[in-house]
Amino acid sequence: MQKWTSRIETPIKAELICYDVNGIHIVFGVTEENQLKLFHFSHAPFDAENLCRKPDGVWMMEGMREAQIKESFQLVQVNFSGYNRPYEKHGNKYIVTAPGFMLKFDSISEERNENGDLLRIVQSDDVTGAKVESVMQFFDGIPVARMYNTVTNEGKEDQTLEYISSFSYWGIEKEQKEGIPELVSSDDKMSMVVVHNGWQKELTVKKYRFADLGMAQTQPHNYQRTSKTIEITNTGNWSAKEYVPMGYIGNSAADSSLFFEIDHSGSWHYEIGDQNCHFYLAVSGPTEIQSHWSKNLKPGDSFTTVPVAVGVGHDDFEEAIGTLTKYRRKIRRPNKDNENLPVIFNDYMNCLFGDPTTEKEFPLVDAAEKAGCEYFVIDAGWYADGNWWDSVGEWQESKKRFPNGVREVTDYIRSKGMIPGVWLELEVMGINCKKASILPDECFFLRHGKRVYDRSRYQLDFRHPLVIEHVTEVIDRVVRDYGVGYIKMDYNIEPGIGTEVDADSFGDGLLEHERAYLAWLDGIYKKYPDLVIENCSSGGLRMDYAMLARNSIQSTSDQEDYRNYATISANAAIGVTPEQAAIWSYPLRDGTKEEVIFNMVNALLLRIHQSGHLAEISPERFELVKEGIDCYKEIRSGIKDGVPFWPMGWADNEEKHLAAGIRVPGDVIYLGVWRRGGEAGFEVPLDRAFPGKELEVSCIYPKACGDVFHYDDYSKTLQIHFPETYMARLFQIKVK
Repeated sequence: MQKWTSRIETPIKAELICYDVNGIHIVFGVTEENQLKLFHFSHAPFDAENLCRKPDGVWMMEGMREAQIKESFQLVQVNFSGYNRPYEKHGNKYIVTAPGFMLKFDSISEERNENGDLLRIVQSDDVTGAKVESVMQFFDGIPVARMYNTVTNEGKEDQTLEYISSFSYWGIEKEQKEGIPELVSSDDKMSMVVVHNGWQKELTVKKYRFADLGMAQTQPHNYQRTSKTIEITNTGNWSAKEYVPMGYIGNSAADSSLFFEIDHSGSWHYEIGDQNCHFYLAVSGPTEIQSHWSKNLKPGDSFTTVPVAVGVGHDDFEEAIGTLTKYRRKIRRPNKDNENLPVIFNDYMNCLFGDPTTEKEFPLVDAAEKAGCEYFVIDAGWYADGNWWDSVGEWQESKKRFPNGVREVTDYIRSKGMIPGVWLELEVMGINCKKASILPDECFFLRHGKRVYDRSRYQLDFRHPLVIEHVTEVIDRVVRDYGVGYIKMDYNIEPGIGTEVDADSFGDGLLEHERAYLAWLDGIYKKYPDLVIENCSSGGLRMDYAMLARNSIQSTSDQEDYRNYATISANAAIGVTPEQAAIWSYPLRDGTKEEVIFNMVNALLLRIHQSGHLAEISPERFELVKEGIDCYKEIRSGIKDGVPFWPMGWADNEEKHLAAGIRVPGDVIYLGVWRRGGEAGFEVPLDRAFPGKELEVSCIYPKACGDVFHYDDYSKTLQIHFPETYMARLFQIKVK
């Protein structure tokens, strides 16, 4: 960490504290009023003049400059009830908060730990008694900081906290490359990438100009502020039901980017707005306006925000995702699953679909072992005689389905050299579950004195000791009695804004429940360090790194059509590290060879969730499954250290031709290429693969690839000819 200080009189009057940490240029300013400002957090170098130029490039008048600096650039936005917010802000923006704008600078200190450098910044306000400590944890070799803020009430009166940011930054548009004479309008240079998400529509990625989202430059240049904001919000316990909790902002005129992820499994919010001729970004967990969250702080009480990781780089989305991939590996619990990447068979998708029996399982176990699978998971239904949706919660085996018990099947799985697993959904109880009628109401989410329903289930509250006793007993029992080493932990409801039980607000109850759930999960891993728990929420609806810093594998989707799954597969590494992204491969009973290959290519660069009626497909098609798994075992050691590569850009649901790869150590790229209609012939540009190097391209799955490709080294293009409408192949690209 490099640090230096300097004094700038014009255009701002402040003592600057500057840091360069892993390529992140950070500039704090301490004003003459002893207020701390975050002037700069960027890959681009700092230019103080950009702070006080209007969008037309003209200098602000001195009075306007002073007002802008005074009102803006706070490091933390924190709002207590009952205090005036005097400065111009227009609407419900999370800026000019009180005591946020009143905080005075106390101290900044540097530390060193096992991850890298750490900054600790303290501010306080005498009027409200607020003391705020901001932490920036850096990671050696990665331009990312993990940030959170803790506010403490050091006053003599109770305070109600309505909002506190995890990260707040003004001037996200201010940089511009040297040599560009005119200041480029934000309409022309600023963009953002939003990762939309939804059931069976996971990881739909779209890029927007700020102007496309209603933030065009339409006001006089002497004031740039409006009531409009660009808001991306999640409210509830499915953290990714509409968006993956992450964002990317690009500045093409500076060739710089600011990107982030919110490492939280519940309600969160971020917004981009404008004020005093600058755009700002405010990122947080739950809020009062969006998610019914507030927190009462008695004298001496503290509250800590959810963590947010913020990175910088060139204006290059692929580079940003590569950086986030490395960060995600840094914060993740060390585990064997993400080192070894075992192949998992699961009996659900396009197979038993939640209707398992001993009779049905044995041939599937034989087929999975023959194909080369290493885990075998009995999915939903093993605990109920018939329809089970609204009666789940006790997790006792069905003797009708398994006359000799589930242990008979799990022992058989073990005898075949595979590790058995089962499906659970421990966070809920069906409304017709007997135990749900015995447990007190306080074990469940309550609002307005009533239990919260969703899809015929109740939401358990993990703050209650009876709930912890219940769910721990279930884990202990399936591990002990069934010998399982894998749990598919599903979660299929959305309980909404939270609970009123022992909470200052509905959102407060939800957040404290989520933190209790994570603490319970930490305890389970301490007891069973080699247990694999799959993070599933109706597929990928809780795709976040509060969960994935703990659980080693993520269900990416319930998508049932392998052709549509290609989009999710190609984009999976945007939201999840490749070795954590479980992709279904489910050959149809009566499909074709090309359908099997397409299914396998979907999964080969990530984690294989094999399914389908393997015991009933033709021998030729089964051999293609086995060949795909054999190929995966040859390349998976590189996948766990690889970063994504999109030679044609990220995938879109409407695109007919897709290409996505993993760049692994040793100058090798494994590349999946898909056709879903469109022209039979198309080109995949490889000029960015290894610039300036001669390449060797080969098809590694299937081995009988067919005459479907040619690599032209002069144009650096992979020329594809897929004669069938739906085809896919896996290629290896390496330096000669």
